[in-house]
Amino acid sequence: MEKKPVPGADYIVIKAIEDGVNVIGLTRGSDTRFHHSEKLDQGEVMIAQFTEHTSAIKIRGNAKIITSYGEVNSEKK
Repeated sequence: MEKKPVPGADYIVIKAIEDGVNVIGLTRGSDTRFHHSEKLDQGEVMIAQFTEHTSAIKIRGNAKIITSYGEVNSEKK
C-alpha cells in the first residue's frame, strides 16, 4: 500500500552537538503519547518529518535544530 505525503508536512534537521541527544516523536489525537525515540551521538544528523501521526518532536540534549523557519540550539539540562 502506497503512503501519500501529508500536504504541508515539514521536515526538520537535528544535529547532535554532543553524545546522548534524545529525539522523541509525539502523537496526534486526544491523548499525546510517545511513539518513537532515537538517541544521537555527537555529529550524527537526523531528518524528521511532521506527519499524520507526529504532531510534536521533543529534543533533549545539546543539538542544532534547523527548520524552514530558522535555526535554534537546544541546551544541556
